Amino acid sequence: MNKCTFQVVILLITSPIFAQNPSQDLDTIITTYQDHNGYDRDMYPLGLYTEEYYKQETEFAKSLINDLSKIEKNKLSETEQISLELLKFKLNETIDRFEFKAYLNPLLSDSGFHLSLSYQVRDLNNYKQVKAYLNKLNAIPTYVDQHFELLRKGLKESITQPKVIFEGYASTYDSQIVSSAEESFFFEPFENLPSSLSPSQKDSVINAAKKAIETNVIPQFKRIKSFFETEYLPNTKTELGVSNGPQGETYYQNRLNYYTTLNLSAEEIHNIGLKEVERIYAEMKSIVEEVEFDGNLDEFIIFLRTDEQFYAKTEDELLKEARDIAKRIDAKLPAYFKTLPRKPYGVAKVPDAIAPKYTTGRYIGPSDETQPGYYWVNTYNLPNRPLYVLPSLTAHEAVPGHHLQNALNAELGDSIPRFRKNTYLSAYGEGWGLYSEFLAEEMGIYTTPYERFGKLTYEQWRACRLVIDTGIHAMGWTREQAVEYFTKHTALSLHNINTEVDRYISWPGQAVSYKIGEIKIRALRRKAETTLGEKFDIRDFHEVVLEQGVVTLPILEQRINRYIEKTLDNH
Repeated sequence: MNKCTFQVVILLITSPIFAQNPSQDLDTIITTYQDHNGYDRDMYPLGLYTEEYYKQETEFAKSLINDLSKIEKNKLSETEQISLELLKFKLNETIDRFEFKAYLNPLLSDSGFHLSLSYQVRDLNNYKQVKAYLNKLNAIPTYVDQHFELLRKGLKESITQPKVIFEGYASTYDSQIVSSAEESFFFEPFENLPSSLSPSQKDSVINAAKKAIETNVIPQFKRIKSFFETEYLPNTKTELGVSNGPQGETYYQNRLNYYTTLNLSAEEIHNIGLKEVERIYAEMKSIVEEVEFDGNLDEFIIFLRTDEQFYAKTEDELLKEARDIAKRIDAKLPAYFKTLPRKPYGVAKVPDAIAPKYTTGRYIGPSDETQPGYYWVNTYNLPNRPLYVLPSLTAHEAVPGHHLQNALNAELGDSIPRFRKNTYLSAYGEGWGLYSEFLAEEMGIYTTPYERFGKLTYEQWRACRLVIDTGIHAMGWTREQAVEYFTKHTALSLHNINTEVDRYISWPGQAVSYKIGEIKIRALRRKAETTLGEKFDIRDFHEVVLEQGVVTLPILEQRINRYIEKTLDNH
């Protein structure tokens, strides 16, 4: 903790108003948290990634938790109570990640410190953004050095990813090793510089960009390649489950608690998954009967995986279909939501540089006020991108899923503290995304039995995650068992299945958040519908779910219970 932060904390504790004006005390702590920089952003434009920094942040988090414990929660407004609980949740996560040494493993099967650099590549709309982007390119050597140090220590302490997830990992860095700056993915923003720049400024920027890429980008990816292939990958662990590692079982339970925001054991989650898989499997079989397919469910899935009618022939065809679905959903939103976001979103393909190891699609939020959100669709390997799942994917990643929820969260203005606008909890966000796939059926977005089957196979995909994630990390499952279970119970392509299993291996606990969150949201809706009867209004319900932004599932349940009580009292 730096001297300035320490002094602020002492003032908080000794102030005569502390614990006498809970609202003011909370505001002061939140301001201290939000104004805390931790490091010099100008010196480290890509962030600071050192063990000393993580230790410093942990001490800072502990001091604020101590301050928060002195506040009388029952004297706060509902919004303030939510802010207090969410701040404690975030601070505890900072502490847990340090104490479990998760920072020593900054890699996933489909992402990692080097792949994260690709997210810096955005359109440049003014000279300030141009300079900031150039500074980031020139900061890559320091960024790489910091991560090498963490990864080397992780190797020494047996905190690594399993070797099996790195098959094909060369694609994550080889594509960035090019012979000239103009060929680099990182040069693309300079090909369409803002018109506000003068010709001389553009020439200067282009020269600076070429130098930055030739000096600080391409050579660093060569270093990354050498590091992975000669030093890191040969020495990673062979065991799959995180429970086999240091503090393994305790760490996995910690991850389940964090990602679900609940206190469910691995066994409980596994059993929930088995029941959901069985239920959805029966619904999938009914679709086979509906279309009068001459064969069983397994044969129907093979038919879906292999018949050309279900696949786009070109990238443009796939993207156009995604845009068409997105616009059809846009038109349905007013009937289901009282408040809609002002921020628009675009539909674009996953960048080629990261597509081979990337998931089917993802929502990418705006980097600043001049940028839209983006619904990314993976156009890599078209024979493994079935069209019948595109409505579900679009509802989840664009609207009414991630874009709608994230944009509304960002537009809450002064009604919530700034830190809450930047908070993302998977159980809420991904639970809402999966609930949105269910909602799209009510909206009439699934127009064929095959698209409804696609919706079921996506739901089954998330149900299988409960079984497979816990199977791998708590029950000793092999990768082959996970792939076999996925293949038997879903119509996902084999490419997607392999990508997904590697993701669960590398990111313990996160994958279960989708289905657990969706189950809770749907259960709360059923409770509201059953209790309120004709008084139930879907637009009111969604307003309550979304109007406080991202929350934990226990907080959401409290809000829905209050909404039910208030509605009954008003009638």
